[in-house]
Amino acid sequence: MRKKRILSGMRPTGKLHIGHYVGALENWIKLQQNYESFHLIADYHVLTTKLDTKEIYQDSIDMLIDWLACGLDPVHSPMFRQSQIKEHAELNLIFSMLISVNRLERNPTLKDQIRDLNIENVIYGHLGYPVLQAADILLYKGEVVPVGEDQVPHVEISREIARRFNSNYGEVFPEPEPLLTKFARLSGLDGNAKMSKSLNNTILLSDDAETVKSKLRKAVTDPQKIRKGDPGNPDICLVFSYHRKFNPSKVEEIDKNCRSGALGCVDCKLNCASKISTFLEPIIVKRKYYENRIGEVTDILHDGESKAKRAAKSTMEEVHAKMMLG
Repeated sequence: MRKKRILSGMRPTGKLHIGHYVGALENWIKLQQNYESFHLIADYHVLTTKLDTKEIYQDSIDMLIDWLACGLDPVHSPMFRQSQIKEHAELNLIFSMLISVNRLERNPTLKDQIRDLNIENVIYGHLGYPVLQAADILLYKGEVVPVGEDQVPHVEISREIARRFNSNYGEVFPEPEPLLTKFARLSGLDGNAKMSKSLNNTILLSDDAETVKSKLRKAVTDPQKIRKGDPGNPDICLVFSYHRKFNPSKVEEIDKNCRSGALGCVDCKLNCASKISTFLEPIIVKRKYYENRIGEVTDILHDGESKAKRAAKSTMEEVHAKMMLG
């Protein structure tokens, strides 16, 4: 029985943090056994908010190393740069003719980005971000797209574009279904809803034990729990949310002792830092392996790009035939 196909991707921002792992990577690794997976390094998408391209290649390599260190298998999951597959740009152009400006302006994710990034003048490429994303997904005939809830509107636009193309020219594309991640997001160390390197509130997958301990020491907790002995509320404590992910067997005990005041925040943070570092240890070991074998990393990248080019070429041959473009 044919496996369904997945297309997932990230913008290359360099070394990844535990929020990336929890929100996406963990899910990708599980899914690669049951789906045919393609994983995109979305370097064109960087240009929607950042025109400086000097660091994109190195950021892409750093991100790829984290993908490999966490367990993405290049045999099951080809990994490739968007910019190296020229068909992305061509299909993006075709798809841009199938959607109105008004529809793109109603995209709630765009509105959130404009607000969060304090953007005054939206560039054409940023407005059309979901169209390029639709091209990314449908170029590989992605049937399933693992996303967080905030990305569901983008997948809906991909479905609309696939439907419009098929209706106008004939059946080529599936209508991709969103597959929601179970544990969608970890908040930043400062309590911000988003873990982001630009906000300096992350724990990187490559952070050693001392760095993790130092960062956790500054993490926000229940503001009413000033010292050990004070009763706390784990429901509003950032560190407790990390325990839920990285120390699940002790969650009930921590909850009880926090509420009674028996557990102080310092000990709670040290315990959490230890559990996170234990989790990160094998990732860091694998990361060092790949850092010392960059030739192997670039070989994996080029092999993934070769596989992606074959799939993309096949799809565009179908598109050209249906559109009678020669």
